[in-house]
Amino acid sequence: MADTIESTQTPTFVREITKMSEDFDRWYTDVVRKAELADYSPVRGCMVVRPYGYAIWEHIQRAFDDMIKSSGHENWYFPLLIPESFLAREAEHVEGFTPEVAWVTEAGKHGRLEERLAIRPTSESIIGGTVGRYIQSHRDLPVLLNQWCNVVRWEMRTRLFLRTAEFLWQEGHTFHATAQEAMDEVDLILEYYRRIAEDWLAIPVLVGRKSETEKFAGAVYSKSIEAMMRDGLALQAGTSHYFGQNFSQAYGISFTAHDNRREYCYTTSWGISTRLVGGLVMAHGDDAGLVLPPRVAPVQAVVVPIFRDAEGREHVRRFVETWQDLIRDAGVRLRVDWSEERPGEKFNRWELKGVPLRLEVGPRDVEANQVMLVDRLSRERRPLPVAGLADRLQEELDRFQIRLFERALEFRRRNTYEFATLAELVAHFREGTGFAWAPWCGRDECEARVKEETGGVTTRNFEPDVPAQGTCLVCGRPARWRVAFGRSY
Repeated sequence: MADTIESTQTPTFVREITKMSEDFDRWYTDVVRKAELADYSPVRGCMVVRPYGYAIWEHIQRAFDDMIKSSGHENWYFPLLIPESFLAREAEHVEGFTPEVAWVTEAGKHGRLEERLAIRPTSESIIGGTVGRYIQSHRDLPVLLNQWCNVVRWEMRTRLFLRTAEFLWQEGHTFHATAQEAMDEVDLILEYYRRIAEDWLAIPVLVGRKSETEKFAGAVYSKSIEAMMRDGLALQAGTSHYFGQNFSQAYGISFTAHDNRREYCYTTSWGISTRLVGGLVMAHGDDAGLVLPPRVAPVQAVVVPIFRDAEGREHVRRFVETWQDLIRDAGVRLRVDWSEERPGEKFNRWELKGVPLRLEVGPRDVEANQVMLVDRLSRERRPLPVAGLADRLQEELDRFQIRLFERALEFRRRNTYEFATLAELVAHFREGTGFAWAPWCGRDECEARVKEETGGVTTRNFEPDVPAQGTCLVCGRPARWRVAFGRSY
């Protein structure tokens, strides 16, 4: 990736952005900064999330929070600092995070700490070590908890939203009496993630299981949703992990079962992060900037008044004020842009910020009792009467959401391929991107060979209950699964 988050200079926000077709990486950074989603911070590897970007994250938060609360989950909060002894109890988990952990070793006048404290890279250890105290009997289960927080993973090759040393996320952790109940939880959350991606963000995803190589450290297995960006690269957009009894054995989390035997809990964890905001940019944007799905857009419709003088401004203002509150009361997030810029500059700014609908209002529109609607996807201009405007705009926003998803789905279809041999896969990824489906035997050696010969292409996920036809693309043994390969962020 082209940029690392290290600059501290004040940015100059000009309207022009790099074209997506010319330099996708630079286009992405231009859009994130100039649309005022986020910016570099004085701390290397970290970012400042600006109000427009944070508002998108808030819509994602609210939608997912409603989903999990409907199925009995509760929000908790746990400490940012984790004792080293807690992490050390689960060796495989710690080994997976060791290169990324930031440590606190001194504390002001107290000097050097007796025990190092990790700044949480994830919270399995502190949660497991704490919640175990509250679980004694099968009557205490299940425990379904989630927390909204920040984590730190010391990344050196960073990229706004997609990969930063500190980021925001939710992490869910659940404790169950049976393996089946825990596995059902993994699938329930994965379905919630699919809904967030497809129904709210209008991003189609592949839902499936990760390979043993790609699974989360310490998990029995991991499942994910995988999205395709407009450069053809894959983005892992959410993960849900089944730990079996691995973590509960490491942290002594047990309960008395119905037959009075002591048994270890079966546990899960799952998470999505502000990476979804970056995915939103790359899944839908174009040369003019963002294209936001209405369900998470901070501004769903913007009114651009058009006038030549003070008298014309007042004439348009009185007209807009007769209906703007009715639109807002109907639930449409409406902004009226009374800034001093020229109309063309306003058009460009709100296109850059991805607002789905623009309503142009000039003197002729006032006389005709109408607005001129401009759609961010098609850029078509058509008049709408003010009578019934609130209902009509809601219909337009609903259609926009559907059309945006369909456009992304069609893009994925055009960039999805089927290959039977390693030679075909290697030839494709020399120049191409996208998802490539191929039969695979499930062996780590074959997966590693694909990654080596393609220069970094990895398995994304597969449907574990759907057997593959034919033979493995690498070794020729009977195929176990049909798996999606791709380059990823």
